[in-house]
Amino acid sequence: MASSAVLVVKAFIAAINRRDAAALAELMAEDHTFVDSQGTSVSGRERMAVGWAEFFRLFPDYAVRAETIVHDKGLVAVFGSAAGTYSGRRGPVPENRIEMPAAWKAVVEKGRIKHWQVYADWTEGSRIIAEDEGRP
Repeated sequence: MASSAVLVVKAFIAAINRRDAAALAELMAEDHTFVDSQGTSVSGRERMAVGWAEFFRLFPDYAVRAETIVHDKGLVAVFGSAAGTYSGRRGPVPENRIEMPAAWKAVVEKGRIKHWQVYADWTEGSRIIAEDEGRP
């Protein structure tokens, strides 16, 4: 049987896959912290709800595939992949598709995600975005 922390993380991933920023905000602790794959940190539920909405605008088909989930009390690790098509200057064209193996660390407290951290090699994503924006 899955722990309550795992169920919260699965609900968070389901909200990501629906691209539902409001549902994500409901699952975040008030002092939620997000850390991206480059180590940049953003704190606060409201800031992250806005951030997710913008991310979904840029990646309208973004989805997380969770293959393995392990947990110890409120600490949950997810291993799988992420994919989405960047909708930049060229729009969501096939050349802007980004797919990568990824992992996530979640800290769940009182039924909410307090910390969500992404681990992924964003090199290809950065290259695709730079190319779309006409940067070398």
